[in-house]
Parts: sequence; C-alpha cells; structure tokens
Amino acid sequence: MAARIVIVGTGPAGVRAAQALVKAGHRPVVVDEGRRDGGQIYRRQPEGFTRSYETLYGTEAARAKALHRSFDALKGHIEYLPETLVWNVTPGEIHLVAGERYRALAFDALIVCSGATDRLMPVKGWQYAGTYSLGGAQIALKSQGCAIGSRPILLGSGPLLYLLAAQYVKAGANLVAVLDTSKARERYAALPAMLAVPSAVVKGLKLLRVLRKARVPVHCGVRPLEILGTAEDGVCGVVAEQADGSRLELRCDAVAMGYHLRPETQLADLAGCAFEFDDAGRQWLPKIDEDGRSSVKGVYLAGDGARVRGADAAERAGRMAALAVLRDLGLQTNGPGADAEPLRKALARYTRFADGLRRAFPWPAQQAARLPDDTIVCRCEAITAGALREVVRATGASEANRAKAFSRVGMGRCQGRYCGHAAAEVIAAEAGVPLVQVGRLRSQAPVKPLPMAIVEDSEA
Repeated sequence: MAARIVIVGTGPAGVRAAQALVKAGHRPVVVDEGRRDGGQIYRRQPEGFTRSYETLYGTEAARAKALHRSFDALKGHIEYLPETLVWNVTPGEIHLVAGERYRALAFDALIVCSGATDRLMPVKGWQYAGTYSLGGAQIALKSQGCAIGSRPILLGSGPLLYLLAAQYVKAGANLVAVLDTSKARERYAALPAMLAVPSAVVKGLKLLRVLRKARVPVHCGVRPLEILGTAEDGVCGVVAEQADGSRLELRCDAVAMGYHLRPETQLADLAGCAFEFDDAGRQWLPKIDEDGRSSVKGVYLAGDGARVRGADAAERAGRMAALAVLRDLGLQTNGPGADAEPLRKALARYTRFADGLRRAFPWPAQQAARLPDDTIVCRCEAITAGALREVVRATGASEANRAKAFSRVGMGRCQGRYCGHAAAEVIAAEAGVPLVQVGRLRSQAPVKPLPMAIVEDSEA
C-alpha cells in the first residue's frame, strides 16, 4: 500500500513540497485553509478579478506567477482539499473540518507548512475599529481589492511594512505615512549579514524607491504612543514620539501594524513537537534539523511556520522536507533534483540573511514595560496591561500559562496568536525575570473556532 503523505498549506513551502513528491511519483494530499493557493505572501485574488500581478505583488510578481503556475500544473496529480481547516493533530492523524463536515485523516508523513502571522506589540487605542495587522491589510488588498481606509497609516517594523506600503501605493491608496520603530543605524549595522542574499537587499531598495517616488513620508526610530479614536467612530489618528524626542501626531482613518512575523506553531505544538527558546528573536520555535524533521517521527516542518526566512527560503525548505520524507520512508530516487546539499547551502545563506533582518528591524521588547496600565494587551478578552501586571503582583504568576489562568490573557478567539508575545514581555518586565523563564502559551485544539453544527463525514 502506498504511503500517505499529507501537506498542510499551499504557500511557497507547501507548493514546492508537493512538486517534489509528485516528481518522485507520489500523490500527496494537500490541505489548504484558503479558497485558493498561494499562502499569505502570494495569496491569489478571487476568480473573476483581473488585477495584474504587478499591481498585486509588486517586486514579487514574477515569483507569485511562477508559484501559481506550478500549483495549477500539480492539481491533476494531488488530492487537493481547499477551504479545509486542520484543527487538531493526534498521533498519526490530522483532524479536518470543511464547511460543517468533520473527518480524521491518517498519515504516514506530515509536512506542516503553516506559514507565519504578524508579530504584534500593543499600543494604546489599538482596539478601535480601523486597526488592522499588516497581514490583514494585505489580505484586504489581495482578496477584496480594497485598502483598509482612504487615508491609512502603516506602523511597525520589518520587510512586510515596506512591501505592503509599496503594494498599497501601486494599488492607488493614499498612504499618510509609514512609521518605523527601527533606526537607520540598526539597518546599516546589519547590512553585512543581509548581503548574504544581495537580491533581497535590492528588492528592499526598490520598495523604498516606490515610496519616495510617491512622496510617502517615512519616519524611522519612532516610538508609538497612542492610536487616537473612539469606540463609536473608530480610528482618527496616531501619536508617536520621533527619534529626536519630538511629538508626531498624524490624522488618518485606519492603521495597519506589525513587527516582522512569527511562525504559526500551533499544529507543531499539538503534534507534540519539542520547542526551544530563540534568544536573539525572543520567542519559542519548534526544534527542527537542517532538513525540516521535527522531534516527532513522521512530522516535518517547513517554511515560515518553522523559521521565518522569507518566501524564497520557504520554497527551498519545502523541497528539502519532501526529500527528507522520501528518504525516511525509503522512497527516495536518485534522479535529478534529489541532491539536498545545494538546498542546505542556500538555506544557510537565508538563515544569515534572516539574522541580519532581525537585527535591522528588532522586536521592540522594551515597549512592553512602557505600556500605560489602561492599554489593552489581549483584545479578544479586553485584558489591560494594568490587569496583567496586577495578576503578577498579587499571585506571583511569572509563568505564561499560570498568568493566563488568573487573567484570561490568551484565552480568546486567537488563542494568544496576537497577544501572546507581548503578554510574555509584560509578565517578564513586571516579575523581573528573563523572558525564557516566562515560557510560552500551550496550544489547545481546536486551533480556531469550529461551527456548532459540525457533523462527522460518513463518506470519508
């Protein structure tokens, strides 16, 4: 009986993993939460939309088109399950929901290409209507063909900040400004590491050129102070402290914010994969070897869901994981493309580049200690920084899950995806302990809300 190989995700890593398996003569099952392939960075527009690749993807247009064409060519050779959520992983099985139908799917090998989401640091007022993550603002553009507002501001740091800004400019949006918390000197100091991938540096310069040509103001070294607005009318402006200490207040009708990306690790956690603390990035990551094997036999992790190194690296990591699966199951051929060593060397370069990006656009950990007590940290449960600090003081809860039990931070719909990192920083600062000691929020199934009317698929 043929081995059942399952891939979760159809971003760059998932598509290239499927391509490698098909090339080796196998028919994998590919599960996609989205309606169409492409993942987040190469998310396809709905059928019937006619915007050009250049308008949608900017500097990434050629790669987006190539990935989409590759996946289209695979459809007759894979079992494709779109609009299907993997909500749990148990030994040898994943649990799926499509519409209101549930089923379990057994696997011999599972390649999780879950991608990444925005890493967010709260700011006072970010709960007002009109505040989005950078990724959410990008989805609005690609999937609905609209901007998040008529006069938006983009706030945060990292490559996505500038990629989205350029994409909004190309789409005709009237950007008020880009507010970057990183400093120019940090980017200059990180340049030698980023030059491990010169083409990526060139792309970044092109994005800046787009903004300069459109005369979009870019303010670097800022410290966000408040998103202005009301519960009734939503966002109306942003206040920040500039690098020279002066106050900057800008009017707008929407804000998109984010600080680089964080891997989506919930499925890896539910699968029982071991994690390790990344000191430089101040976050917990699943343990993987150089080929993408996790600590759990038969479970492989690839792309930004394991290590955020960008779309180009994710394509290589997807192929690498597929080759590892073939070798481990005794199915590997010696044909063209079976040599993993060139992929390992390329990924080593992207790892150096990612280290440079992390230094160029650092996570603003120090902002957590400065958050006013009335700043909401957990938007799902409306838990403020003051309430979380009081829990730490009153109960001595300096571990993330203990603080969660007393405060409800991270118990909402997103299960800590958007507040978990910042909440950990608040706890560490208040308790006076290293961030690693705070630990990480444990994932629980279902990873996302399920319909109440869910029924088992008897035909599965």
